[in-house]
Order: sequence, then structure tokens, then C-alpha cells
Amino acid sequence: MIAPPPCSGLGPQCRVLDVVLRVTDTEDGVASADDEATWLFGHTERIAFGSLRSEGDTWWVEARLLVPCHFLKEDPASARCAAHGFQGALPAAAPSEVQPRQLGGDRFRLVQDGELVTGEFPTRARSLPVIQTENPCLTAPCQTADQARGAACCRDLQLDIRCDPEDQALELLVRARKEPHFRLVDWVAEGVLGAEMISACAYLDSHRNCTLHDRFRANGEPAKPTICYAWPEPEDVFHDGCAFGSKTLPISPD
Repeated sequence: MIAPPPCSGLGPQCRVLDVVLRVTDTEDGVASADDEATWLFGHTERIAFGSLRSEGDTWWVEARLLVPCHFLKEDPASARCAAHGFQGALPAAAPSEVQPRQLGGDRFRLVQDGELVTGEFPTRARSLPVIQTENPCLTAPCQTADQARGAACCRDLQLDIRCDPEDQALELLVRARKEPHFRLVDWVAEGVLGAEMISACAYLDSHRNCTLHDRFRANGEPAKPTICYAWPEPEDVFHDGCAFGSKTLPISPD
């Protein structure tokens, strides 16, 4: 049973929710943090990202989750809150800024030195460990919570949401986001709510292949985030149907 948030009327929170997300930390250096931040900032389908900011070793970002409330019921004429009975016209949220990541040719937007920047990231001869030329998840039978198959790991991600344990209103607003695109909310650390969200990566092309593959930063590091090509170990636990769990799909030793 989902507990309703303590809203006083219909508002922007019915369709979207503004939060602060934990991005990464810099304990392993800024280059590693840039890598993790690029991965998170790529998932723009249902997340609008603001600017990075640092607090000690941790990077945070203000973000808007573009997922409606579970209790929102809409028709062409009006909106209604199934929890509190509010009804009428739904105030519009401020429009989210367009967040392109592919800009054509070798030009992309990714995180460099703690900032989302625009630059040229040319290709080189294939050097990253690969299993096959295309994304192995494209034809794997695994699927995300919305029952969609194809590039599941490029569409599904875990979020860390800053929430004071005493801020019950925010906690309930987070927990009330609508499934299947937002689910499995739970406390993962003091002041941090974890959740699973479906928000496809904007670095995917129309065939759901990664456009950052074989591209490099000026410092020689791969532009493609490490998490996207550091394949699991054979002894890891896999989801049913995971391509990496198949003994017929060997992992490159490189």
C-alpha cells in the first residue's frame, strides 16, 4: 500500500518531482568521478539534470524526475488526485531544458573536470573489451520493469536521492512516483533514499547501440563510462535472461 504524500492541492509535484541526487565521490580522483557522472548524466529520458556541485568528496546534482504521482488520474478535461480528492486543472511545471548528449559527428556533451561540457571526442581503433560488435543486451531476453526488451542495462538505473529522515513529505512524494518507471524505494544510507528508475541513456543511437564506444577524451581515457564495458565476472549473480550469464557468450579477457 502506497501512503499518500501530504499535498494541499494539485500542483507540479503531481507530474514531476524536484530532488537532489548523489552523483559520485572523488576518492579515486576526478577522472573516475567524471566517468561515473557521465554515466548518470546520460540517462535523460525521464531525468532533467542541473549543475554539479561538490560537498567535500561527494558530488550532488539538482534534478527533476519526470515521473507522475501514483495517485494522479487525468482525462482530457481535468486532473484528479485519487488520494485527497483534489480535482481541476493541473498547474503546469516549468518546462525542462532540452538535454542533448549527441550533437552530431564527433561532438558530444559529457562530464569533464566536474562540469558538463561540449567537445569533440574522436574514435580510435577498437580497444575496449567487447563481446560482439553490437550491444549484447539488444537481443537478450532480459527486460525492464515496463516489460520492454532491448538494452535493458542502458535504460534502467539506480538513484541515490538526498532526503532528510525527518522530511516525511519528501519521502512520501518520492515513494508515490508511479510504477513501472519508478519503484523499489528504500533507505540505503542515512539521509539517502535509493530507487530504481527507467530512464534511457541519451548516448544510445536509434538502434540502441552506444555512440560513445571507441571514443576517447583528450587525456586518452575512454569517453564511454567504465560501468558500460566492465563486464561482470562469470561467478556473479545474473538476472534471468542476462546475456552475460550465458556460457555461450564468452567474456573477452582483455
